[in-house]
Amino acid sequence: MKRNFLLVFLIALIGFIYIGRLFQLQVLNKIDNSPISSATIKIEYDYPERGYIYDRNGEILVANQLSYDVMVVPKEVSKIDTLEFCNLLRITKADFSKRLKKAKNYARWLPSVFIKQLAKSDYAYLQEKLHKFKGFYIQKRTIRDYPIKTAANVLGYLSEVNELQAKNNKLYENGELIGKWGVEKYYEDALRGKKGKKHFNRNNLNRITGSYKEGIYDTLSTSGKDITLTLDNKLQQFGEKLMTGKRGGIVVIEPNSGEILALVTAPSYDPNMMVGRKRSIHSQRLFGDTINNPTYDRGLQAIYEPGSPFKILNGLIGLQEGVIDEKYGVYCNGGYRYGKRKHEFMRCHCGIYGRPVRLKKAIAKSCNSYFADVYRKIINKPKNTKIGFDNWSDQIKSFGLGNYLGYDLPVGQKGLIPNAQYYDNRYNFGWRATTNISNAIGQGEILTTPIQLANATAAIANKGYYYTPHVVKKINNIDIKDEKFTTKRQTSVNPKYFSPIVEAMHEVFKTGTGRYSQVKGIEICGKTGTVENFAKIDGQRVQLPDHSILIAFAPKDNPKIAMAVFVENGGYGATIAAPITSLMIEKYLTGKISRTDLEERMTNLSLEETYKKQLQKKNSIASTTE
Repeated sequence: MKRNFLLVFLIALIGFIYIGRLFQLQVLNKIDNSPISSATIKIEYDYPERGYIYDRNGEILVANQLSYDVMVVPKEVSKIDTLEFCNLLRITKADFSKRLKKAKNYARWLPSVFIKQLAKSDYAYLQEKLHKFKGFYIQKRTIRDYPIKTAANVLGYLSEVNELQAKNNKLYENGELIGKWGVEKYYEDALRGKKGKKHFNRNNLNRITGSYKEGIYDTLSTSGKDITLTLDNKLQQFGEKLMTGKRGGIVVIEPNSGEILALVTAPSYDPNMMVGRKRSIHSQRLFGDTINNPTYDRGLQAIYEPGSPFKILNGLIGLQEGVIDEKYGVYCNGGYRYGKRKHEFMRCHCGIYGRPVRLKKAIAKSCNSYFADVYRKIINKPKNTKIGFDNWSDQIKSFGLGNYLGYDLPVGQKGLIPNAQYYDNRYNFGWRATTNISNAIGQGEILTTPIQLANATAAIANKGYYYTPHVVKKINNIDIKDEKFTTKRQTSVNPKYFSPIVEAMHEVFKTGTGRYSQVKGIEICGKTGTVENFAKIDGQRVQLPDHSILIAFAPKDNPKIAMAVFVENGGYGATIAAPITSLMIEKYLTGKISRTDLEERMTNLSLEETYKKQLQKKNSIASTTE
């Protein structure tokens, strides 16, 4: 009797344990009968075609091409002729073992990429013999193709999803492709599409025995959405051509929409280099080039002192604060004295002596003395210098400087527009307007990116407002309606103060520093800049060749283009940046170039020798301090 009771008790106990475990798995842990969780189910993926990318005029910038990956399911791999297989794939036996081990570590029962992107000739040959190698199969995919070798910094590229990404994101499997940079990354959700799945039953010999549950879990793939960019491909290519042999950036914006018409960085690279089996080699070379930095987007990431173009903003704030008007004059005579000590003197090269310099002439001739006086008056307007400085700082920031603009590309820099606290932290014994007088001419602590200056120029062209710059115009042929890109951002300066500034900027190209870069029939408004360039090398402050800068918009009335050009170590703004700017404006507004000799000269003008000497100077200083 006792033995029977013990037997019944043990059977009941075991039953309760099984029931409890099932309850835990199916109810408490919410594990269902998904085929993915079963090793007896084989899953085949149907990869979607990624969305195409077009320029604003419908030219294809990014298309797709068919690719073939050799896949492996480690658990299915049985005895094979490894040597023959390696010869087919042109890999070593050690490489075979390494790849198989990696696949096993990821998941023995799930497919992994073993060899990616076979050549078509290799695919055809391998396909005939693949039946001899159990556990391996060929997966068709689409990879990117760039018909026009341009805008690599904007378009971005794809890279493989690694194990960690795959484990943390259910949308991807190990070895799939994902947007890594530029538009490909920012608009990944729209471009990638949705992959389809087919599920098959397998027996204990790993052979397919039919569709799992008559295909109720199967799904079809959905192609990615096509994207139309705001870029004008012809203008983009023209800008890249003009920047040949130079380092720097060009950012062109449509003022009445914030659409980016061109985003040039130099030097750049052919986007096709980041596609195919040689991508890894090219990637190491491109990212390892720390001298030219071809993967560094100078239009978005490079920070420079803005130089003389910054005077425009100080002029606007001076008018807004009422410390000057159009008739206010300053005597220059070669510079501005702001203290009694010898070094408290700012030199000026405007060439105006014996008569007062007024706003229009101060902008046209780029008078340092005038804007040093204006800056000082702005900061000293309140009795408390700190209040005056913070007011100035806030007004500068209202033009989009000193912060990320919020555009739809994944890289950028804040730059720097200091506030009073910044100088409180820097100077223990107090400070005043003359302490940072270089801010008056954009040469102090001010740091900006080319896109920030282009955006501020668009705000001036619009007489007081701008739209957040953006690079995507349509998704699946539907205009984007994101409020982020369609809302006017007002500056702190009253619209009535922009007219005299616009007239003065027009004078720059009529009689001022940009007069030699006029375009017949087009009224260009702009401001040249020559920025002193210092670098710290092993603790030493070393002066290097100046940067060439220009901001401009055109035409003067109803502007259609606003832009900023930065040419590193290019010298005077009027020498390189101004001609490049005028050529870009003429190209966009007329569709052709009348000054073909200037186009040829700018295209052939290389600064490589300057960069080489600069590098030698840096290395020389570094070696003498060791």
